Amino acid sequence: MITASLIGLPLIFAMIVLFTKGEGARKLALVASVIELGLSLFAFTLLKQDPADARLSLTDVAWIPSMGIDFAVTMDGISMLLVLLTTFLIPVIILSSFRNNYENPSLFYALILFMQMALVGVFVARDGFLFYVFWELALIPIYFICLLWGGENRGAVTFKFFIYTLFGSLFMLAALIYLYINTPIGENGSHSFALSALYEAGHALTATEQAWVFWGLFLAFAVKMPVFPFHTWQPDTYVTAPTTGTMLLSGIMLKMGTYGLLRWLLPMTPQALEDWGMTAVVLSVISIIYASAMALVQRDFKRLIAYSSIAHVGLISAGIMAYSPEKGNVEGLTGSLIQMFSHGINVIGLFFIAEMLLGRTGTREISKLGGIRNVNTLFTSFFLIIMMGSVALPLTNGFIGEFLLINGVYQFSTWAAVFAGLTIIVGAVYMLRSFQGIMLGETNATTANFGSELTMNEKAVLFIVAAAVIVFGVYPNPLLDILHNDVAQLAQQIAVK
Repeated sequence: MITASLIGLPLIFAMIVLFTKGEGARKLALVASVIELGLSLFAFTLLKQDPADARLSLTDVAWIPSMGIDFAVTMDGISMLLVLLTTFLIPVIILSSFRNNYENPSLFYALILFMQMALVGVFVARDGFLFYVFWELALIPIYFICLLWGGENRGAVTFKFFIYTLFGSLFMLAALIYLYINTPIGENGSHSFALSALYEAGHALTATEQAWVFWGLFLAFAVKMPVFPFHTWQPDTYVTAPTTGTMLLSGIMLKMGTYGLLRWLLPMTPQALEDWGMTAVVLSVISIIYASAMALVQRDFKRLIAYSSIAHVGLISAGIMAYSPEKGNVEGLTGSLIQMFSHGINVIGLFFIAEMLLGRTGTREISKLGGIRNVNTLFTSFFLIIMMGSVALPLTNGFIGEFLLINGVYQFSTWAAVFAGLTIIVGAVYMLRSFQGIMLGETNATTANFGSELTMNEKAVLFIVAAAVIVFGVYPNPLLDILHNDVAQLAQQIAVK
């Protein structure tokens, strides 16, 4: 019941916020997101005590019985990690938006909470039709956030983003329907969209059939992450969207794609994974190389972070797709989940820094900045900590995930690991160079107006993100502990043929 409450609570608050006027809308949205975070932490303690706690599942509610569709939601360690990421980041994202005044704030914050509902639903759904519904629902609020509050040329950019993601989703729907019609007919006279039934149906398919299902699902998830060559919507969308929208997209929404690979793709098509996994890994590694090279030449700091995100997600995708049903590779799966969590935290911190630079200096162009360290040492310190997490410095949250991912890819292919490792080396180059260009050197006319004091809102956001970078870097055990058994169980499901 708690899992269902985590879906219903933000939806209820979204409706209330929608009819709340003025300043009260964002305050109520923040309160709602904090309550949701508290509920997810309670669920986390229950999961730690007893992973089989009945309060974490709701699987016996028939939704459309004639079609074998149930409202089935469950929270295991894998889902819990992504739900925690969502419920932790949403309050931070809402708090970060307080430095801006948005037109029609009640609609703006209602859309954020509605999106939170859909994101949680994606991570806990155990019915294929329900998963698809939540998947599509998550697209609606972010589309309107980008369209209504985005920057220059937002109409064309947002339309491209919408078409890309909707087009990919149709391939996923076709794959799920094909699996559905291959499930056994139950007592109610219909097939089933239950996750376990879809797993069994996938295992029973021929190698050719599995290949079609594999690529149908992979295309949808690759667009969402995104992975080369399905990435072209991302940089423009990230730059054009309001920073709150960019944070939602990069911090949480792209994790829908990586989660989909783990939960829905790998266990359903083990033979196709064996046959086509290398191709998927190659595409992921190309993403790393391409995005890293593009980040090196960016002048706009926000666009640099956008390409950096593609590179990091490429490594996550490579670690997942490097799993072999015959040889295993649990390190890659575990590393991908830890890195999803860490990347979400780091990237919203970096995008908030980009927003502060634009708001205080009027530009994000690195060459026009410099010397901010001389006027604001506290901001410099926060920037340095978050950047070190992004480049996976030991004892920061980015290290353990990237270490496990590189290890997992290495077990799959030495050459793939060599090229995948470029995300760390080249990432350090462009991040350190951007830090040098923005923060070090002499203060100029542009940065002299940055200001020596941070607002309480800015301090709160930067402190929360920086603290998470350090805490989960020094002590990642709570995250690793909840993943151990469920990742092992997932590996067993993938290995079954």
